[in-house]
Parts: sequence; C-alpha cells; structure tokens
Amino acid sequence: MDRETGRPGTGLRTDPRTPSARVSHPPRPRLPQGVAGAPPPPAARRPRRRGLRLSAAVGVGLLLAGGGIVAVDRLGQDRAATPLTPAGRALAAAEAGRPAALADLEALIGERRQRVRREPADRGSWAVLGAALAERAARSGAPGAYTEAERALQRSLAQGGTPDVRALTGLAVLAAARQDWAGAVRWGEAARDRAPGRAAAYRVLLEAYTGTGDAKGADRALERLRKVRPGPVAEVAAAWVHRERGWREDAEATVYDAAARAATPAERAAALSRAGDLAWERGEAETALARYEGALRAEPEHDGAAAGRARALAGLGRSEEALTAWARARAAAPRPGYAVESGELLLALGRSGEAADHFALARHQAAALARDGVRQEQVLGRLEADHGDPAEAVRLMADEHRRHPGPAASGALGWALHKAGRSAEALPRLRAAVKDGPNTAQPAYHLGMAHLVLGERGAARRQLTRALRLAPEFSPLHAERARRELAALGEPAWGPPPA
Repeated sequence: MDRETGRPGTGLRTDPRTPSARVSHPPRPRLPQGVAGAPPPPAARRPRRRGLRLSAAVGVGLLLAGGGIVAVDRLGQDRAATPLTPAGRALAAAEAGRPAALADLEALIGERRQRVRREPADRGSWAVLGAALAERAARSGAPGAYTEAERALQRSLAQGGTPDVRALTGLAVLAAARQDWAGAVRWGEAARDRAPGRAAAYRVLLEAYTGTGDAKGADRALERLRKVRPGPVAEVAAAWVHRERGWREDAEATVYDAAARAATPAERAAALSRAGDLAWERGEAETALARYEGALRAEPEHDGAAAGRARALAGLGRSEEALTAWARARAAAPRPGYAVESGELLLALGRSGEAADHFALARHQAAALARDGVRQEQVLGRLEADHGDPAEAVRLMADEHRRHPGPAASGALGWALHKAGRSAEALPRLRAAVKDGPNTAQPAYHLGMAHLVLGERGAARRQLTRALRLAPEFSPLHAERARRELAALGEPAWGPPPA
C-alpha cells in the first residue's frame, strides 16, 4: 500500500507521516468507559448458541457469560452455569486467545504445579504449566522465569506422541519474550499448523513476523486472528500494526473500539495502555495519562501502563511523581529500559549521581536477563550510545540489525553510528527509520541531529521541528536539546539567493 496516500478506507487525503499535513479524519472513535465524556459501555451481548459440545477437561470452545462457563448441549439449551475458579479463568482466557489477569495466571501456575507433582507424565498439564509460565515471564520480565517456562514446555514435548499445541504456542510466546523472532516464527507456525483455528498462535505470529520485518506475514496473521477470534484482542493487535506503518488514525480508532468492547479487566487494561501509547506519541500527555491511569485501575500490575504513566507525568513537568511512577513500573517488571528512562529523567533534573545508579541498575538487569536467554542488544545499544561507549553501541546494534533488519534496528544502528562520530554513514539508516517506521518523534530527532553535525542546517531544522511537533516532550533529556538546537539555528533566510 502506498504510504504517501494512506490506505483505503482511512479517510487520509495526504501523507499521514508529515506533521503539517492536512487530513480528513474519520469519525471520532468512541471513548472507553471511565474517561471524561465517555458514554456508558454497551450492554453485554448474549452469546449465540452454536450447538457446540464443550470439553470441561481442556476448556476449548468455552462460552464466557458473566464470569462463568455456560455449557451448551447439541440442542442449544443451557445445561448449567458454573462459576470459574481463578485458575479456570486463566485457562479459559488462554484457550480463547485473551490475556489473563496476573492473579489468575498465578493461580493456574500453582494448580498445574500440584498436578504435575502428582502425575509427572501428564503431557497436557506440563504444556499448560509451561505456557502459563511463559506468559508470566513475558509480562513480568523477571530473570529466571524464562528458563523455568522452557523446562516445563520441553518436559511436555519429552513425553512423546503428538506435540501438545499449547506447548508449541508457549514456546513461541517464550521466544518472542526473549526477542528471538526467528524462533517465535518457527514455533508459532508449528502451533498454527497443528491447530489452525486456535487464536493464540496468530497473536504470537503477528508479533514475530513484525519482529522479523515480514509485513506480509503479519498481515496474514492479523487477518486470520480477526477471523478466528474477532474482538478486542485482535483489534489491539491491529492497532499496533497500523501504528508501525504510520496509519495513526486507523490505530486510534481501532484501539478505542477495543477498549470500549473489552470483556475483562485484563483486556481493558491492554487496550487502554495501547491507547495511552498512541496519545503519548502524538504529544497529548494529559490524554495519555488518563488512558494509563484507566489501564492501571483495570489491572494495577500492568507494567506497560505504569511506565507510560511515568512518561506522561514527566512530560507534564510533574517530575517527582514521575520518579515514583518509574519505581512502580520497575517493581512490576525489572526491565532495564525502565531504569534507563528513569535515569534520563534524573539526568535532566541535574541529579547525575542518581542517574548513574539507574544506568548501573539497567546494566545489571540486562546481564541477568541475558543469562536467561533474553536478547538485550536494543536497550544496551541505546544505553551505550547515549551514556556509555558509542563504539560498543555500534557493535551491539550491528549484530541486532543483521539478525532482525527493520526500521527500529536501522534507526538504533544509525544513532549509534552518529554518536560514534560516523554521522555520514549513519544518515541513510536514520532516513530509513523515519521513512519506514512509525511516525514518532525520536527517529525524527535522531535524523535532525545527524543533519546538524553534517552542517545541513535546513534539513536539521525540518527534522527537529518535526520531532517537537509530533511530541513536544518526547524525552525529558532530548526534547530540551532539540529546542536549544532549533533556537541556535534560528529562522530560515527567506530572501533571494545571493547573486
């Protein structure tokens, strides 16, 4: 699809990636409940009776209604409504391709641990345990969780016979959490081929194909996900695909609709957190803050929403609150990127000693995750480029770019090259990140700074202006630098060229 003209049905009339472009917007999406001005949620729809016979042992094909399982016989008559236990809710969510509440996920892990102790040859229970552990590892980021999940999943496969599709899907989720996108594709395709109608495989394949730069594969996975499991989960995934391609109006409309239709607190938190990300990236810090806080009300342990709230508070100048929010995000998930961002806020506040401690924490956390098989090139490359050894950043990001070429890796490698004094070499990579990646402020800022070092004042002015138009407070450290450089560049000369 031609990015210069938008995509059919979006209502775009000009390039959506240009901040000054005038666009014809689609109808304003419905705001989620709990946000000022939002309508009440629509009444829950009664599930259609499809005459399916449910499996109580596995939970496949569960029809969720009011927090219970409604078993339907062949004649389509309700037989019973049995309230779900926390472990049952997590299992039902997994089978339906939905996110589970973290507390329910913990309950399922505890229940399956007991079961495999009693029945160590139970292949299905090992698969469920491993998949739940993989989901928890992906969402908690805790070192050690990844290895524990892998052992359980491999134990399921070691029982012999036809591989359990839940083990295959769990291995795909685990590979994606480790940023091993090729492995995630391999395991995800195996799970898809084993059970083509199961939504969970398409969820992880969508992320994996995006990680490998396979746009056509991502489109196919999204199309299948929407067919086998239409609803909020598919729409949140679709919103992020739209965002990655610069289709911002599509992304916003889709994610707001997903939040309004969410059936569980975990679904609502996922949608609202994504809505917050989109608002933050277009420079609307107040709106982003409201979305993140809504996500945290739905799921207090949602680390992505906690981190987003910290960014929004910093952007609004509420620095001490932002530092407290960063501590909450780090407690929810010890991701080294969070320590880098909180360190940069401290650096912007002139607290360089505390910032150094946060950068040291980021390196410590990255090393612990690397021992657990989690790739850390992206976060370490950023840390070394801006606050360490740029030559080491080049090495790290060159390796990442070889493994997973794409706009993100290209931009990160370009920035590392620029910081290492190789701005001319960096320029094509930084241009590619702006052209092919999401329409966000940081790539434009990086490109503008490279143009500035090369003496290309007009191009530097355009890109730095673009970055600040997209998000005036995109970084507590770099946004201020962009403003200083623009002020030093001054206004362009409008007179006739010299004779």
